[in-house]
Amino acid sequence: MSQSLSNSLRVLIVDDHTLFRRGLSSLLARDGRIVVVGDAPDVGQAQRRALELQPDLILLDNHLPGVTGVEAIRSLLEVAPQARVVMLTVSEDAQDLAGALRSGASGYLLKTMDGDELVDAMVRAARGETVLAPEMTGKLVTAYLGAASQPATLEPSASPNASALGTLSARERDILRGIAQGASNKEIARDLGIAEATVKIHVQGVLRKLRVSTRVHAAVIAVENGLI
Repeated sequence: MSQSLSNSLRVLIVDDHTLFRRGLSSLLARDGRIVVVGDAPDVGQAQRRALELQPDLILLDNHLPGVTGVEAIRSLLEVAPQARVVMLTVSEDAQDLAGALRSGASGYLLKTMDGDELVDAMVRAARGETVLAPEMTGKLVTAYLGAASQPATLEPSASPNASALGTLSARERDILRGIAQGASNKEIARDLGIAEATVKIHVQGVLRKLRVSTRVHAAVIAVENGLI
């Protein structure tokens, strides 16, 4: 992606609810890293706007009139090939999740997340990460372990063995179990009785020690090695 994150991230919002688009635009405008350059209520208009505006990131709902968001991902990437597409939806369906990632989405987020978490996920997606709502992590892990046809992009680039897990502290193992169960940092902090900022630090340590870049890959390792 050519966009430098020292500049504003140019975003196109695609959602069929006018009030939601306006509310989300106002929310994102509060963060200096984000500029909403346009919006669209359906896939047809989204394609035209994406072609015209060439956004850095497209926030895409799944429940759209005529064609679903998942079905529209490839066509949006054809007209705006440099863009990252991130689903922002109410659907927690595992098939929607798998379909979106197979079609080239850089993330799958839920509308229940708070604004700060959304912006953080958008910025990480712009950097090239795959971002997932914590609630969807367990479903993706199940799909990864159970489907040999899962795309290569969903597979860990490395497969740390049990010795890598042995480098984790007891607290980091607790954090990893929470990740594998699909818990958010906030939920893990509440369950363990520690600060959310402390959880974030431990998550970074877990990923570094396991030599993976995403929570999904860490969760797969946890499940494969019987931590949950």
